[in-house]
Amino acid sequence: MTRWTGVFPAVTTKLKKDESVDLAATQASIDRLIDNGVSGVIVLPMLGENASLTAAERESVILAAKEVVAGRVPLLSGLAHVGTADAVASARHYEQLGAEGLMAFPSIAYKSDPRETVQWYRTLGTSCGLPIMIYNNPIAYGVDVTPAILNALADVPSIVCVKEETGDIRRVTDIYNECGDRFSVFCGVDDLLLESVALGVTGWVSGMTNAWTAECVELFNLCKAGRFEEARSLYRVLTPAFHLDTDVKLVQYIKLAESIVYGAPEWVRAPRLPLIGEERTRVLSILEATVDALTARQKKSAA
Repeated sequence: MTRWTGVFPAVTTKLKKDESVDLAATQASIDRLIDNGVSGVIVLPMLGENASLTAAERESVILAAKEVVAGRVPLLSGLAHVGTADAVASARHYEQLGAEGLMAFPSIAYKSDPRETVQWYRTLGTSCGLPIMIYNNPIAYGVDVTPAILNALADVPSIVCVKEETGDIRRVTDIYNECGDRFSVFCGVDDLLLESVALGVTGWVSGMTNAWTAECVELFNLCKAGRFEEARSLYRVLTPAFHLDTDVKLVQYIKLAESIVYGAPEWVRAPRLPLIGEERTRVLSILEATVDALTARQKKSAA
């Protein structure tokens, strides 16, 4: 059975000012992520503006990612659809394109009940050959894949992992108590990483890793090694920026962070719009303070 572990950034899809997909910049960002130590990459997540892209654009992103990843780490794709038939068709197509796993959303336009949620994931899990990470984000999508629902899916071998994004840190323990070690459990929100690793998660689907890759990989590794005093120090530096990962405008915020840190394009696709005014000033102040604090930390370490 597939056992994913480590830091899997939810990769932003780079765009040009005219809102067309910038495949070269996307590939460069993926290469940067791998060079800085991530354990896998997830293209076309919500952070990657999946729902705003055309089918042809999604295909181009997967193919471009496959080319640059070149087998160095697992390549997962987000899978976000309204209807089951479309989701199954895309899952099979993404497998043919070379994706090595799926991060599967619930139906993005219908709040399924528990019976329907089980059937949705069971159908996906038995319709293609790829391992699946369930994307559990009830805050955004209104569907909670509870420990009981996970347990009902335990007999589907291809469902191997859950991205836990309820915002309730107690859920990690509840999953293990209900399901044992049947599923890998990934932290799905940046500002619960240390707490989640302390409770036993095996990985982290991260947003701000797009910007501060080496630092986020270091943080995860410190936590996994039980070096929590060192981890807390770095976590406290990064947490103000990590809080931006939980906002409805996380796409704009994280793309702005990438632009500040390494010059990536910050353009987004409408209805999202670039940040302006007081909001932009506020977010920039958080990001710039984080850059300064990390620089000071690096100088202190080198002294």
